[in-house]
Amino acid sequence: MYGFMINEQERQEVQYLLKREMEEITFDLGDNRIDAAMKQAMQERYLTLYQIFRRFATSKECLQYMPSKRKYN
Repeated sequence: MYGFMINEQERQEVQYLLKREMEEITFDLGDNRIDAAMKQAMQERYLTLYQIFRRFATSKECLQYMPSKRKYN
């Protein structure tokens, strides 16, 4: 396990970056031009980012970004 200390401003910045990346992935998953293998990799990345996001966000925000069970094939 790793740990690091950050101040409130840094926490907000990390949270903002995670939100932005997850929103971009969600947008890209809706693109029909992207093949299924790439979408699978994007879904895995989203799950990893969400696990990190959960450490910084409130439970209300976590619900908003909770990964869906929907398949994007």
